[in-house]
Amino acid sequence: MVMAEGTPITQMQNNSRNLKDLDFVNVPLKFEPQKYVNVFADKNNKSLAETLEHRRYVKLKPIVLEKYSSFLDQPLGKFLLENKQNGDDFYLRFLNKYGDLEYSEFSISDMNFFNLKGIYAYILGDEIKYIGRCRDQMKKRINQGYGKINPKNCYLDGQATNCHLNSRVTLLSGEVSLWLCAMDAEEEIESVERKLIQKILPPWNIQR
Repeated sequence: MVMAEGTPITQMQNNSRNLKDLDFVNVPLKFEPQKYVNVFADKNNKSLAETLEHRRYVKLKPIVLEKYSSFLDQPLGKFLLENKQNGDDFYLRFLNKYGDLEYSEFSISDMNFFNLKGIYAYILGDEIKYIGRCRDQMKKRINQGYGKINPKNCYLDGQATNCHLNSRVTLLSGEVSLWLCAMDAEEEIESVERKLIQKILPPWNIQR
């Protein structure tokens, strides 16, 4: 696709010509209509007691033993959902800061992009919102990552970035577009991603 002067991709290319000649193409996304809330509640493979043995949650053990000891054998997700429904914000202590938002499902359906890797960007209107890298397969990164939130991702030991980006895209109801600059060399992918983020400072790159 040819981009007009002044568009985000052209701006990115202009900003990075001292790095390399970047060639971004649009990756069509397929959005499902359904939205999801309380995804964290579906994580019930461990009890509350078992969860408290994990290093990320052990600090919560004294509070649980004092106030919630009768729930120790309850599945974790069920316990947290009941907390939320009862107006008890303690459940949030188990989740990352993006772990209790509204999510949706979106995916790459064009097989030509499935096995590609490289630098990708989420764009809204005239602004580059996020720049990331994919060192394995775009199908895995989008279809099994950002585009489908696993309940575990909602927790402190999950993938907060997946929750963050999915919730942002969900709020924008499919207005965000995805672009990819395919690359093969992992060192180049990491280097170009880092330099682009430093130059553009995308607002969704929360860990930079």
